[in-house]
Amino acid sequence: MSDIKLCVNIDHVATVRQARGGIEPDPLQAARIVEESGADGVTVHLREDRRHIQDSDIIALRDIVVGKFNLEMALSDDIISIAKRILPDQITLVPEKREELTTEGGLDVRGYFDRIRSVVEMFHEKKVIVSLFIEPDIETVELSKKSGADYIEIHTGTYCNEFYRPGSRRVKDEIDRIYLAAERACAIGIGVNAGHGLDCKNLPAILGAPGLEELNIGFSIIARSLFIGMPAAVKEMLRTIKR
Repeated sequence: MSDIKLCVNIDHVATVRQARGGIEPDPLQAARIVEESGADGVTVHLREDRRHIQDSDIIALRDIVVGKFNLEMALSDDIISIAKRILPDQITLVPEKREELTTEGGLDVRGYFDRIRSVVEMFHEKKVIVSLFIEPDIETVELSKKSGADYIEIHTGTYCNEFYRPGSRRVKDEIDRIYLAAERACAIGIGVNAGHGLDCKNLPAILGAPGLEELNIGFSIIARSLFIGMPAAVKEMLRTIKR
């Protein structure tokens, strides 16, 4: 049985709430439900434009999440300041563009290396785990290790897009990239997480990636919950992971 952990990203519960500017559905209730349904933790992305999760959400979530509380965040002074106040269990540094619908790729670790290393040191002083959301690229894995980060989170979005592209010949290539990046991470001593675009159909192929410890999955679980309910959607994903 797989011991890979699942953190459920609840951003899009807040997306629905923000569509009407009201108080429902409540991300806090979602956090409680996903943990009661067996998830190992909760992930949220506090975006600079606050399009879904709000500052008040992460303050409240910090108090109620029982498992791991993982805060995805850009290298923004504003967001860093908030993260330093609430001290999640883990921060995951991600790239962010205002015009994107969702995160489109991995962090430019080479381009922002000094900044990343400084942020890693800052949060390590506060006993917060740091993960970098990166492309499955060997050089980027090695730079992530040099930055002092505890984990990489492999961006699986390209693989997931190819999985649903009829006749794509790139699916195997993308799986190979994920496995090679994970293998290199294991070899140099940095932890391996993965996420983005994963669902119950495309997930099984990457579960054998070397050293894979944790998955961050949100959209597919929230979408599935519209039809079968959130507890059932979380449990369905957990069965996929552990089979």
